[in-house]
Amino acid sequence: MKYPRLNNQLFIDNRKRFAAQMEPNSIAIFHSNYQYSWNGDAVYKFKQNSDIYWMCGIDQEDSVLVLYPDCPIPEYRECLFLVETNEKIAVWEGYKYPKEDATTTSGIQQIYWNDNYMQKLRPVINMAENVYLPLNENDRANPSSPMKQLDFARQMKDIYPLHNYKRAGIILQRLRSIKNQFELEVMREAVNISKKGFMRILKSTKPGMGEFEIEAELAHEFLSNRGSGFSFEPIVAAGKNACTLHYIDNRDIVKDGDLILVDCGVDYANYISDMTRCLPANGKFSKRQTEIYNATLRVMKQSREKLLPGTMLMEYQKEVEGIMADELIGLGLLTKEDIKNQDPAWPAVKKYFMHGTSHFLGVDVHDSGMRYQPMQVGMAFSCEPGIYVPEEGIGVRIENQILITENGPHDMMDEAGIPIEVEEIEELMKRQV
Repeated sequence: MKYPRLNNQLFIDNRKRFAAQMEPNSIAIFHSNYQYSWNGDAVYKFKQNSDIYWMCGIDQEDSVLVLYPDCPIPEYRECLFLVETNEKIAVWEGYKYPKEDATTTSGIQQIYWNDNYMQKLRPVINMAENVYLPLNENDRANPSSPMKQLDFARQMKDIYPLHNYKRAGIILQRLRSIKNQFELEVMREAVNISKKGFMRILKSTKPGMGEFEIEAELAHEFLSNRGSGFSFEPIVAAGKNACTLHYIDNRDIVKDGDLILVDCGVDYANYISDMTRCLPANGKFSKRQTEIYNATLRVMKQSREKLLPGTMLMEYQKEVEGIMADELIGLGLLTKEDIKNQDPAWPAVKKYFMHGTSHFLGVDVHDSGMRYQPMQVGMAFSCEPGIYVPEEGIGVRIENQILITENGPHDMMDEAGIPIEVEEIEELMKRQV
């Protein structure tokens, strides 16, 4: 791992929170994700399963976490099964957790090698009445890829059909959506690295560059600051490309007069940032670009103030669309008649603002959370309205990270001082070196 070891109290507290939600005499079993093959003997870069990482901080393939708070055998109340390391593995594959480091990272004292771990667990599982298993219950998940969690659930039900099976996902969605102080420290560092990336491209961007070169500048800054890379495929979209919401080709040459939309984030210690900014290729917003940008910014500022405890996400989206409708009328893109005669199932604003405004943030860029329950203190959301005008070749989206607090919404990117005003961006681009 590139990042410094995190305070293991984060993971100790997370396990305590989860265990407190388990029914008596229950065991919970969490697995790492699969390591996927590429071509030949190559494999894709491993990405740890978010749930097991959130619970123990172990960032390694073929890892298993077992929680059984009521187990009569103390050694199995909290334990990890890991790939056994040795000198040969160290030579060929590099670092794998020795038992001492695994304990230091996770706070778990009982560390075992995972050879034949299911045989080792058999008597323990037989003592439990309930088995908690996680699945990828994120609403945005694509279930078409093979999942270790799903395969293991099927295996367990085949071997132990008479146990009561419980969804760990319900507990995890509730708990992971509320960030503790240790998580916020890591997320703030990810935001700070995002700022460095944006400041870098403000100094380097100019007409004639490739979108891919801007992406490379961001990658340089993220990796130089111990990030593991991008938290998602970055969007660097110049001109009309910005009107494609998930444009990730990043292959075109930036032209003089283009407005460039950059939506990116860094993966730092498996926590993410998510930021969207727009910058003019030549350092100066045109009059129309300024109008659309400032309209979007006003919507963002008003929208973030509505991220309050008790707010329902679906109702919030409707409120944001109402704010956006006024701005689109002011830009001459819609009329009051358009709004009056709109289809309630597809409001008129969807022509120029077709996506949602906010999603949960944390270990995943679209993090686990209870979307249909009121917002609570400690939740972190994106706030990312956008206006996309293909006929003018202008697409604007502005995105900050917002933490819900007892005192109202707290903008983590304002806290970091990431430039956002037209005048700030233009002034910084004047100072290109």
